[in-house]
Amino acid sequence: MFNTLVKINCHSKNSLLKYIAGNLLEKLYCCEINCAEMDKTVLFAHHGRGCTIVASKICENVVIFQNVSIGANLKYNKITNEWENVGNPIIAKNVIIADGAKILGPIVIGENSVIGAGAIITKSIPANSVAYGVNQFKPKDENYDLIFNPNMIRPEKIIEANKKLVAEFNKH
Repeated sequence: MFNTLVKINCHSKNSLLKYIAGNLLEKLYCCEINCAEMDKTVLFAHHGRGCTIVASKICENVVIFQNVSIGANLKYNKITNEWENVGNPIIAKNVIIADGAKILGPIVIGENSVIGAGAIITKSIPANSVAYGVNQFKPKDENYDLIFNPNMIRPEKIIEANKKLVAEFNKH
């Protein structure tokens, strides 16, 4: 149901259907998506639960995990009586945005980049980077896919690894 609501909310020409889908996304998934332009290939992992997405543009093959915020980082200058830092992010193609990341302001996240879990990004990030912490980034290692790969690990392997970790922990 989530994917159908996203499709209607983000790509329908019918404003009433968009309105209804947007309300259902918020009510059922605590998810708000309001983008000027979003490619149809954007994937929300874990149903995008808790996401607030207000972007200028999200390009093709972007993957967004839960509790991600993408939006404005405005400030009002009381001396000039003007708003500054106006605009929302552009997320280039093939970007992966991990759990709880915040991407704010009129910035560009370069293609093939990964935004790490809990990162707070208010400055543009170059292509092929891994962003983490507060506005930190490093080059992405081409030999690894981080966070997401279409050939995802089976849940049984994760459970097995967790059992080994717990057993090792319990030895101490």
